[in-house]
Amino acid sequence: MASTTLICDTQPWKDLKAHTEDIKKTHLRDLMNDKERCESMMVEFDGMFLDYSRHCATLETMDKLYKLAEAASLKQQINRMYSGEHINSTENRSVLHVALRAPRDAVINSDGKNVVPDVWNVLDKIKDFSEKVRKGSWVGATGKPLKDVIAIGIGGSFLGPLFVHTALQTDPEAVEFAKGRQLRFLANVDPIDVARNIAGLNPETTLVVVVSKTFTTAETMLNARTLREWISSALGPSAVAKHMVAVSTNLTLVEKFGIDPNNAFAFWDWVGGRYSVCSAVGVLPLSLQYGFSIVEKFLKGASSIDEHFRSAPFEKNIPVLLGLLSVWNVSFLGYPARAILPYSQALEKFAPHIQQVSMESNGKGVSIDGVPLPYEAGEIDFGEPGTNGQHSFYQLIHQGRVIPCDFIGIVKSQQPVNLKGEVVSNHDELMSNFFAQPDALAYGKTAEQLLKENVSQHLIPHKTFSGNRPSLSLLLPSLNAYNIGQLLASYEHRVAVEGFVWGINSFDQWGVELGKSLATQVRKQLNGSRTKSEPVEGFNFSTTTLLTRYLQASSDIPAEPLTLLPRI
Repeated sequence: MASTTLICDTQPWKDLKAHTEDIKKTHLRDLMNDKERCESMMVEFDGMFLDYSRHCATLETMDKLYKLAEAASLKQQINRMYSGEHINSTENRSVLHVALRAPRDAVINSDGKNVVPDVWNVLDKIKDFSEKVRKGSWVGATGKPLKDVIAIGIGGSFLGPLFVHTALQTDPEAVEFAKGRQLRFLANVDPIDVARNIAGLNPETTLVVVVSKTFTTAETMLNARTLREWISSALGPSAVAKHMVAVSTNLTLVEKFGIDPNNAFAFWDWVGGRYSVCSAVGVLPLSLQYGFSIVEKFLKGASSIDEHFRSAPFEKNIPVLLGLLSVWNVSFLGYPARAILPYSQALEKFAPHIQQVSMESNGKGVSIDGVPLPYEAGEIDFGEPGTNGQHSFYQLIHQGRVIPCDFIGIVKSQQPVNLKGEVVSNHDELMSNFFAQPDALAYGKTAEQLLKENVSQHLIPHKTFSGNRPSLSLLLPSLNAYNIGQLLASYEHRVAVEGFVWGINSFDQWGVELGKSLATQVRKQLNGSRTKSEPVEGFNFSTTTLLTRYLQASSDIPAEPLTLLPRI
């Protein structure tokens, strides 16, 4: 498309706009009776099974969405990403998180250089280091093995690794490898998060991984300095070199901080933070906890989806289908939100991670060429594991706003429970809800059905369910490291598909910068007011009032406080 052309100016977009009127006249009760339609809306790949037949779409809708993908040059955009072109144009960077999990013999170029050998050099270094720590040949300053790890990072340096760690914690194979070890994540600059992370830990047996590409991220570096003080106050300043390592590209600041640059693990500008879990950002702490062999299975699962995304035809391509359906819901049916509902407690941190991947990527108001968008882009993502969510926000989903839902189910539980005398196993009870909820949303319940059930007339309006509420079901065979990698990559690529179709840059995040720069001004004011009694100046009335109240109420803090660490 020409640089000034928006996707909404194309004929396929206009055709879909007109088509929405036909869809609004249909109901999922009727669409679900069409066996041929339903069968064509089921896709299987590498053990994953996707059923999107409960979306408000017909076969004609899907054909029109494929034409929209053609108009957006989706196939070419995907190829551009995999070939290392600088598709992140505002930062002039390649987007190559697929290279992080590529096979050792793959060739993926960025700026004329195959980056895969560099990736595997880091992976090999992580494997070597993590095995030394896990076997006890790398010990702390007092000679004790390092069995506890605190990873310090924020945003993409935190949410992705935390999701994978939480999902692996109850996988039987991973549990065996993690015996006697702890992994914690420190993200929030709130000192309470520091207190929770160091509670019960001994500096002598703790290794701290500082994750910051530039080694300048304000929150991460303050937390890093705090834990450096925690270690050095207990073991002496020289202990830092044995108890702290870094994931960074800024070796100068790493060394200045007190960490041996040889103990720094690299990643690259073509890795966006929210796409970095497969880099040293996630691989290092996860390998320390579970061993490199488990993490390598996770990488292979992601790589399987990478190849599927790159090569499968659109009508059989799981990430492409997920992305096109999201565009359909957001831009044509007018549903701005999406609920991510994994029926597995092990996936409790999946929705928070995808919130960032999706909303930081596609929360944009202009095209990749800087043209204001006359249509909505981006989804509001939220979610909670089933069945917990059913007793929380499903009321709104069933009888309030229409919110398309992703139901994620697992065939075999990580930790099965069977009780003699019960009708079904605990996992079957969970999965009964996984199968029932999509139908409840699709079909609803009519006033006529309620009358036949002798429901009181005055209760019928309250017990009526309109139905026609879209959802999709994604069924995984199990939830091991490989499947977790598949799930991650499927959603990463889904987000890319949406951005490619909307014509936005899914790989920058300028929206996080403004608040940071304003916080710098406030930080300067707080320091001046605390140390020199400077009045609050240069802010609007509201902020001035709030800052003044805050300073007055905390005036008992000394201007030059002594070092104070949490005492949990």
